Amino acid sequence: MPTVLRALLLSAVITIATVAVGVARSGDVTLSREPAAYRATPLADFDTTKAVVQRAPFCDLVPAAAVKQALGGEATLAAYDNGEQSDAFPAGDVAHEYGCRFSPTDTTVAGEARGWVFAPPVTADAAQAMVNAALPKTCTALASAPAYGTPSAGMLCAGDGAQTVSFRGLFGDAWLACSLSLPADVAQDDLVDRAGRWCVAVAQAASVPLT
Repeated sequence: MPTVLRALLLSAVITIATVAVGVARSGDVTLSREPAAYRATPLADFDTTKAVVQRAPFCDLVPAAAVKQALGGEATLAAYDNGEQSDAFPAGDVAHEYGCRFSPTDTTVAGEARGWVFAPPVTADAAQAMVNAALPKTCTALASAPAYGTPSAGMLCAGDGAQTVSFRGLFGDAWLACSLSLPADVAQDDLVDRAGRWCVAVAQAASVPLT
């Protein structure tokens, strides 16, 4: 999701949410476990109804193999937490989410893989409003996109020499989103598939494992 749109939607959620951020954070759970084995699961084969996403930091739990497959090589992580200033937002605004941004270690290679979860809880009505929000002019909705939470949506955005696929949706009261940006010459079907597998890895990293 483009940065400006994400910031606007997050602002709306914070306004709509009946629980203040400071109170909501008291229910956050810090995930303390090792990254799960990466299985490169297609999004269409991932049952998002069973994922229990936490509104907590999760970047260290994203498998390195998932990042490597998404971007095609080694990557460097830039993570940010709720309440921190981040250049992921205009003018380095304070984030109200927990996020990860992976960029190719080789700076001559283009690409970026992201994942983020809102810190405040999100209601079903607020989530539906975000799903229904008008898309930027450079973006189109992905027809028949697999579910990524309930409700959820996927989009494809064209940029300057790049294209981005993102999925986002509601998991319980956690709004989780992910995106994969690759050069414009990457086949769209390949990008959508790789983005879907990347987003499954993000959801699994941000979730409490099923027992």
